[in-house]
Amino acid sequence: MDPVELFHHVATTVPAYGAFLAEHGVDPARVRTLQDFRRLPMTTKDGYVRRHPLPDLCRDGVIGDMIAVSSGSTGVPSFWPRSASDERVIAARFEEVFRDSFAAAERRTLAVVCFALGTWVGGLFTVNCCRHLAERGYPITVVAPGTDRREIARVLPELAPHFDQVVLLGYPPFLKNVVDTEDLPWPEWNLKLVTAGEVFSEEWRTLVCERAGIADPLRGIASLYGTADAGVLGNETPLSVELRRFLAARPDVARELFGESRLPSLLQYDPQVRFFEEHEGTLLFSGDNGIPLIRYHIADQGGVLPYARMLGFARDHGFEPSAPGAERPFVYVFGRSHFTVSYYGANVYPENIAVGLEQPEVAGAVTGKFVVEVAEDARRDRHLTVTVELMPGEKPSDEVAQAVGQSILAQLLRLNSEFAAYVPAPQQMPFVRLRESGDPEYFPPGAKHRYTR
Repeated sequence: MDPVELFHHVATTVPAYGAFLAEHGVDPARVRTLQDFRRLPMTTKDGYVRRHPLPDLCRDGVIGDMIAVSSGSTGVPSFWPRSASDERVIAARFEEVFRDSFAAAERRTLAVVCFALGTWVGGLFTVNCCRHLAERGYPITVVAPGTDRREIARVLPELAPHFDQVVLLGYPPFLKNVVDTEDLPWPEWNLKLVTAGEVFSEEWRTLVCERAGIADPLRGIASLYGTADAGVLGNETPLSVELRRFLAARPDVARELFGESRLPSLLQYDPQVRFFEEHEGTLLFSGDNGIPLIRYHIADQGGVLPYARMLGFARDHGFEPSAPGAERPFVYVFGRSHFTVSYYGANVYPENIAVGLEQPEVAGAVTGKFVVEVAEDARRDRHLTVTVELMPGEKPSDEVAQAVGQSILAQLLRLNSEFAAYVPAPQQMPFVRLRESGDPEYFPPGAKHRYTR
């Protein structure tokens, strides 16, 4: 993608962007180089998208043929039109996963869409992208039970035996819960997973692979970096997964590269259709979507790594990937910063807690869902408190709570040097509260889970 060329196209065809430039005193004719482009004002959801009528945000002032709705953290809906042509471009990210990781060109594949169906971007968007792959000649059949657990368990035994492999596509904790609790012959069906919406650990990937009978973690689970604003921006590849697993085992090396005590998602993207930039530790992207966006500040923490720099860094630390993969740049994504809690001045990340729950000694008793918060007692002393969901049928016990607390603490000390340095030793052990599966206060079924309070 030539971002300057995209800029001029959007400036002349999108009424809202033309007005935005005029408001900021920008003469499009003076934007000729990449340096000029990087000086353009950023667009944001509040400062651009919500300030203009929906048609004015679209190409030639015309709303596309389908609309997704997102509400974000405020609950105020945002509308994201798109057309079939937008989906065909983004289907290339699905194609890369299905072709290069799942060998779906040679295998009859049942794609089971387990994202919520409706106005949200995930479900119907994924259905359409998978059908585009079928149009391109891939032997893929799509079924869309959405998040209805009973329907997933009903249709899979009937359909799966007719295919060479089954691919579940959904939100990571939901897919893990389905694999954990539905008594189905997952290994017999050559299961694969496509996830989106949440950063997970490599311990999580290993655990789910073991439970689902997935033999190759590099090619059995692939995460997408997607947004309602612009669809899928990047995807995991076998190369990115292999590099991330190397970094996961070496927290000091990962911290040197990413600058934080938690592991981000590491993905590759196609610079022909998306242009990423870094701004003060957060991501901007530009792309031609249903609502074309120029230097859009998505507010995700992360950064961009050129292919040569990423591979050079790995080699400098003694690691040579088994397969070089496509020579495309990497983007890494932590997610949004408000999903942390501060404890004695240390940032405690949900990702650190999750790794503690994924250790073999406790993983069988818990689902992986939790809520971390800093609570005050009657004496106004602050305590790191983690409320943890038990597997169905499990009952709270002091023994399990103690084991969970020890496992979380061990991983906090291993992964988070800030926690180890800032928090006094007597206050480091988290207080663990165990709740039964589906607890209505902390783990209501069907709701998108939040890991902090």
